Amino acid sequence: MVEGRDAAELRRGTVKGGECMAHTFVEKIHWLGHDCFRIDGSKTIYFDPFQITTGPGADLIFISHDHFDHCSPEDVEKIKKEGTVIITEENAAGKLQGDVRILRPGGKMEVEGVKIEAVPAYNTDKDFHPKKNGWLGFVVEVDGTRVYHAGDTDFVPEMQELHVDIALLPVSGTYVMTADQAVAAAKAIQPKVAIPMHYGAIVGDEKDALSFQKALHGLVEVTVLQKE
Repeated sequence: MVEGRDAAELRRGTVKGGECMAHTFVEKIHWLGHDCFRIDGSKTIYFDPFQITTGPGADLIFISHDHFDHCSPEDVEKIKKEGTVIITEENAAGKLQGDVRILRPGGKMEVEGVKIEAVPAYNTDKDFHPKKNGWLGFVVEVDGTRVYHAGDTDFVPEMQELHVDIALLPVSGTYVMTADQAVAAAKAIQPKVAIPMHYGAIVGDEKDALSFQKALHGLVEVTVLQKE
C-alpha cells in the first residue's frame, strides 16, 4: 500500500516511473487534426474522427457529441471494420450505424478489456454546449494508461475529480476553453502529460497550443503534437 506523500505524488503523476510510462504511451497517440486522435495500443482507438483520409481499422471509436466536426458519419465509415464498437451520447447515436453504444455523463462500461468512463463536457460561459445535453468527454484506460479526451468543454468542476495519466484538452476558445482556461484545467487535473487540441481547423491555431505549453512550463508536462 502506498501512503502519505507517495500516494499523493502517485495520484498527481509526479512519481518518475509513472511519468516514464505516460511519456512512452504518448508515442502511441497520433493527432489527426482538430479533436481527432488515434491511439495505436493493444486496441486501435479513435476520438472524434473528422476530415481524415484513412487509417487502420478501429476497434473503438469515441464520439463526444453530435456537432458536425465531431460526429462525422462519413469519416467513421473510413475506419469502421467488422467488430468496431462506437461509443457516444444519445444525440450522435442517431446519426451513426453499426454497434453503437450510448453513455451518459458519469456512466461506465468495459469493451474488450478497455475501461471507459463518460465525463460531462459543457460550457460554463457560453451556450454552444449546454450541460443539459449530456454531451461527453471520455476517460479511457488502455494498456495500463488512463487517457482523458475532454471533448468540447470549458473548465468544469468535474475535472477536479479526475485521475488520469494523459489529458487531451481544447485550447482555442470561442466554442471551448481558451488557452488560459485550459491551463487552469491542467493545473486542477495534474496529468503526467497534457496535449492541446481543438485548434487549426474550425477555430484557433498553433499559437494557442504553444501559449498553453509555455504557461505550464515547470508545472505540467505539455506535448504539442504535429498533425498527421
